[in-house]
Amino acid sequence: MNSPSPFLLSLPALPRASAWPLLRALFKRPARPSGQPVQASYRLDRIDADHVRRYSDEFGFPPGPVPLTYLYLLAQRAQLATMLDCAIPFRIVGLIHVSNDLAMHCEVRTDAPLILVTTLSMPEPGAHGAVECVLETVASADGQMVFSCTSRYLIKRGQRVKHATASPSVAPVGDVVGEWVVTADAGRRYAALSGDWNPIHLWPWSARLMGMRAPIIHGMETMARVCAAFEQSTDRRVTALACHFKRAVPLGASATLLACEVPGSFVVLCSGRVAVEGTLGYV
Repeated sequence: MNSPSPFLLSLPALPRASAWPLLRALFKRPARPSGQPVQASYRLDRIDADHVRRYSDEFGFPPGPVPLTYLYLLAQRAQLATMLDCAIPFRIVGLIHVSNDLAMHCEVRTDAPLILVTTLSMPEPGAHGAVECVLETVASADGQMVFSCTSRYLIKRGQRVKHATASPSVAPVGDVVGEWVVTADAGRRYAALSGDWNPIHLWPWSARLMGMRAPIIHGMETMARVCAAFEQSTDRRVTALACHFKRAVPLGASATLLACEVPGSFVVLCSGRVAVEGTLGYV
């Protein structure tokens, strides 16, 4: 392995995954909006190969290659660090993960240093007042893009609009790829693995403290199960995903993964309703 360049060493290290950033987030105050994108860069000297192995074992990915959804853990650390280290006009606690695009652009080496650059922007509010932020992270090694991750979060809900006529909902049609039960401790297990200790995922009492009726599973925990299930069923590696989180999946609930008619598209059902929909890309 080549020695890290002086430029790489001059960047701050990517913070470790732990509960400490969450504690910082609880007390970070919003700043006055500047109207300009925010950007921050971090270095990661190497990916923890043992951590990759434990992640792969948890979800059933084949040993060896770094799973696509594992890269989200690195991007999430960079995105949270950016929000903590920079002036942002909203509170971090209470953000709702709306969607995620994740792509692997080349083979990921665990021994190669990475530079992770995150840009935070805020689109204009939606037609009904919804406010969102977008965090785009690009990871590169020796000038080559390794992976990219775009996370969209809801900051403020828009006003509900009543429609005179509502279209009847149509049940998704597709082949069942996988089924699983989200165990009562699934949120804590994923938190220990990912470092995402958001209280809404842990216990009933901690979720209620954050205004939730019941604890829900992390959206990207569900996506890890989706990607692992498709890799097992197709014997191909997932290298890109685009997903939209439509409804929360409570701890204790059952989930069903369907492959839809359009190649690469899928839905995750919970209690007969669509919880996640998206598309996957393969090699």
